[in-house]
Amino acid sequence: MKSETGRLLSGIAAAAMLFVSALPAFAQETVASRIDAGDTAWMISATGLVLMMTLPGLALFYCGMVRKKNVLATMAQSLACAMLCTLLWFAIGYSLSFVGDGAWLGTLERLFLRGTSMDATSPFAPTIPEVLFMFYQMTFAIITVALVAGSVADRMRFSAFLWFAGGWLIFVYVPIAHWVWGGGFLAKAGVLDFAGGTVVHLNAGIAGLVAAYVVGKRHGYGTENLAPYDLSLAVIGTGLLWVGWLGFNGGSALGANARAAFAMTATQLAAATAATTWKFLEWSTRGKPSVLGMISGAVAGLGTITPASGFVLPWHAVVIGLVAGAVCFWACTWLKLRCGYDDSLDVFGVHGFGGATGTLLTGVFAVGALSAGPDSPAGMPGLIEGNARQVLIQLYAIVVTIVWCGVLTFVLLKIIEFLVPLRVSQQNEIEGLDLTQHGEALQ
Repeated sequence: MKSETGRLLSGIAAAAMLFVSALPAFAQETVASRIDAGDTAWMISATGLVLMMTLPGLALFYCGMVRKKNVLATMAQSLACAMLCTLLWFAIGYSLSFVGDGAWLGTLERLFLRGTSMDATSPFAPTIPEVLFMFYQMTFAIITVALVAGSVADRMRFSAFLWFAGGWLIFVYVPIAHWVWGGGFLAKAGVLDFAGGTVVHLNAGIAGLVAAYVVGKRHGYGTENLAPYDLSLAVIGTGLLWVGWLGFNGGSALGANARAAFAMTATQLAAATAATTWKFLEWSTRGKPSVLGMISGAVAGLGTITPASGFVLPWHAVVIGLVAGAVCFWACTWLKLRCGYDDSLDVFGVHGFGGATGTLLTGVFAVGALSAGPDSPAGMPGLIEGNARQVLIQLYAIVVTIVWCGVLTFVLLKIIEFLVPLRVSQQNEIEGLDLTQHGEALQ
């Protein structure tokens, strides 16, 4: 009897030891963990900076450019994106984007982040915790969806926007993120997109253009004064976006390293150059340099340098900024008037054209030494370094993004329109979305 009791106690003790030995996977990093404290600290900071770009950066930038009666409704769209996209990214978006190496889509292995431990890392960011990599990529998803809202500001029903934001994240953003960044077919083709020329800016710009056409023009567009309520808010928002963009591009190095420093330097130079270019173009054509023009130029430069920021030298960034200021100015003035679409806050003109231009110029200016790594000692040089094929690869990514985003956005909007009205009634639009959609108004 004593021997049986002894064996039972020994078995319980062995089981307890086995259980305790499994705890360190969640209690502390294992000896073999590659997590680096410096990289982790930088990426925590960069994640906070990118989240700040949406709240309050984009919220202030957008609400300062609409009329007073729509300020709260515009801010509500950015706030809603932060809430909805956070939950969807945690539930399914991250897993489908960055887990698995399928050509078209990821897997459900990390559904609701199951199986994630404290020392787990992603193959795409091996020196930081996987949960931090997930969080960082979540902030990109949030701001991309929020950017689209600018095209339909002043007229889209809040309920319809919520359906659109959730559906667009899953069916448009997630596949393209996987194709470009998650090991999908565009990544395998050799596409260079450091921080989101296709995934974020071109994607949001095309969606904004399609949404503007499907939802229709604002009441009084072209005949009434639709001047911004308070540009000072937009300037503050621009400042927050500009600073946050250092984490957006610098953080895309996924570590505290020289590449992050190059990306941040390129970001600053391109933004300053594009804003200056837009300012002088407006000064020469309209007689005065407007504040709205300068902040639009800065955002155009920031968006255009995004795909190239970690692949180019500082002087390349100045050239890209110069092109960005000129191209986006043309798109937001002459092209917009000629085509007659009502893109309320110029999402297509700034982000769509900026994203496409930057993606193409990445293929021109990419420096092999800046993209070199263990798997690619020579890096991925661009046209200037003798690799003309890279320009064609970049063009391929642009076309794929335009087609997928354009078609899926149109289909999604039409499905939502079948379920609920996309836009408010004319009377509600005249009264303002703050009051009619949210029951609140600025006094």
